[in-house]
Amino acid sequence: MARDTVETHFIESVAAMVPGNRRDPGLPVRAGTTLTGAVCRDLFEIQLASRMLDIAARWLREQGEGFYTIGSAGHEGNAAVAAALRVTDPALLHYRSGAFYLTRSAQAGRLAEEGLRDVLLGLTAAAEEPIAGGRHKVFGHPGLAVIPQTSTIASHLPRAVGVAFAIERARKLGVAGSPWPAGSVAVCSFGDASANHASALTGFNTAAYCAYQGLPLPILFVCEDNGIGISVRTPGGWVEAAGHPLIPRFTADGCDLPDAYDAARQAVEHVRARRSPAFLHLRTVRLMGHAGSDVESAYRTPRELAADLARDPLVATARLLVQAGLATPDDLASRYESLREHVLKLALECTRRPRLSSAHEVMEPLAPRHPAQVAALAARPAADREPLFGDVLPEREGPLTLAQSINRTLADLMGAHPEVMLFGEDVARKGGVYGVTRGLLKRFGAGRVFDTLLDEQSILGLALGSAASGLLPIPEIQYLAYLHNALDQLRGEAATLRFFSQGAYRNPMVVRVAGYSYQKGFGGHFHNDNSVAALRDIPGLVVASPARPDDAAAMLRTCVAAALADGEVSVFLEPIALYNTRDLMDDGDNGWLSAYVPPSRWAETHVPIGRGRSYGDGRDLTIVTFGNGLRMSLRAAIRLTAEGYGCRVLDLRWLSPLPVEDLLRAADLTGRVLIADETRASGGVSEGVLAALADAGYTGRVARVTSRDSFVPLGDAAAHVLLSEHDIEGAARKLLG
Repeated sequence: MARDTVETHFIESVAAMVPGNRRDPGLPVRAGTTLTGAVCRDLFEIQLASRMLDIAARWLREQGEGFYTIGSAGHEGNAAVAAALRVTDPALLHYRSGAFYLTRSAQAGRLAEEGLRDVLLGLTAAAEEPIAGGRHKVFGHPGLAVIPQTSTIASHLPRAVGVAFAIERARKLGVAGSPWPAGSVAVCSFGDASANHASALTGFNTAAYCAYQGLPLPILFVCEDNGIGISVRTPGGWVEAAGHPLIPRFTADGCDLPDAYDAARQAVEHVRARRSPAFLHLRTVRLMGHAGSDVESAYRTPRELAADLARDPLVATARLLVQAGLATPDDLASRYESLREHVLKLALECTRRPRLSSAHEVMEPLAPRHPAQVAALAARPAADREPLFGDVLPEREGPLTLAQSINRTLADLMGAHPEVMLFGEDVARKGGVYGVTRGLLKRFGAGRVFDTLLDEQSILGLALGSAASGLLPIPEIQYLAYLHNALDQLRGEAATLRFFSQGAYRNPMVVRVAGYSYQKGFGGHFHNDNSVAALRDIPGLVVASPARPDDAAAMLRTCVAAALADGEVSVFLEPIALYNTRDLMDDGDNGWLSAYVPPSRWAETHVPIGRGRSYGDGRDLTIVTFGNGLRMSLRAAIRLTAEGYGCRVLDLRWLSPLPVEDLLRAADLTGRVLIADETRASGGVSEGVLAALADAGYTGRVARVTSRDSFVPLGDAAAHVLLSEHDIEGAARKLLG
């Protein structure tokens, strides 16, 4: 419905109200509620201010100065939810949470104008907006414990569960630095349509799973049900019927402030006292359409629109005040007009504030990196290192496999950093499908090393929430193919948090992923995935791809140090086929093993993000590769060198950011480049390498050899579509010919 219709309805409805006898503002505003007149009056001011922000958003759009019009009109009852919470309770909010945000701002003792200005600066994409700096209109503020969310499809629910988990786990582990005081609860709001999304169901299920096992998880889910998602109706009674049966429910009319206030207080008290989840269902309406460009008459009948208008929560709260003798119709009409004028004036002022004016400004918070700090942290061992197995420190064990090297490094990192947690499917008791985490549960206990339910969204959500709460998670995704189930937790949640909060919020984490192919056809596609394109497409995400044991140890230390120093989010891809590889050329040569580097040499062997590793000094051909391709390329290069060709091999090691300087240096030394890429021809890493060479003006000869554009089949058929040594050697000979 049109803005004018909503405004006219309020003015006419208030004018027709009949004042009641004055009540003491310290008493309940009506019988049967705990909401006092004084609190009701304060919350009406906030509801009214939220409504004015929606009016301003549409006015700004008409002037060509506003860029976001999804509003909170009809949802102003969420002010009651905020009023029932503490200002220190972490909140992850729905995009219709204007009244909640303004209430939280007032709870913190801020002036009303400050909260209004926060939102208006976001609407106008002003660089001075306090959370996203003009990059998006979000509700967020570190001083208000509001974690900004850019999701419109409930992908913040798994993170919210992680935040609730971390409230208790950080306290249990005695980790300093958690931003949430003891006794806090997490609150997460979303719409009825979003409640159907897989991410939302993951959040509900994970919360119920924890509660079922007696794990403390203080989270309040708030579904603001206006009965429609853009133009698609939510079936009547669906939200009541949906959800999880193990999560207690509270229900209220979100258009009736006393009802919403009482239910919110009961729900919050349940969560706070029991340290377990609850679901608050607020029935609301949607006024002024989904957004400013939405023409509701195209899909809603006049009767439906009139029914929503009749339930306007702002009118309902005004009626309460008038009937309680706490305001007159003239008072409210006058206040409406004066606040409207004030907010539009503030909006006009915000249009005159500077906006982001360069790519540098826009990207500044995306991936701020401090290599010197990272190097220093990566070289710092635990004060009292202990052996993981037996009584021998890892550097005295002798040469290690890739899996062993990662295992020992994880132990060192957990010993050095008490905030590190390791979790995922099968990582604790079993020690991982491939034994990479064996022994860590016994060494560090179930509080830091634990198994999760089988759901990648919940694993990453748990990591995201924990990371934003002062912990440093190292979650494991069992196979690369499984990561695709949960990519939006990385793309839309992990990688965006620094960007949309200007670094005020971070989610430092290292996601370990067992991946790639060459397991002799075992397991087929789901255990042999060679696609990393979706990861390389995420701005700011670090993608590490070690192949050798010594590189894996150094790079894992780098990723953890970068998480600590810069809030970095890294994906650490571990080649399954190389986990237990020992030999390079001949059986028993142990050419793929590496000694564990002692802490005294960690500084000199540090591997910075975005630096490759070169093998050989030939001047005829450079083979550029990574992962399983490194071993195949080294074997091919050794054979070619024996025939008199001068070959060098460059291991990229980092797939994002690519080691462009090392690449260009190696390319210029030979004038011939062969890219040996085990990922696919389309969307594979080689495309990025070719682009980097072209962008730098490289004029030498270049070719590539890749795996086929195919899924990986079962058994011996896999060899027909995967890159092979024969392919590499044949392409090299052709380039040298």
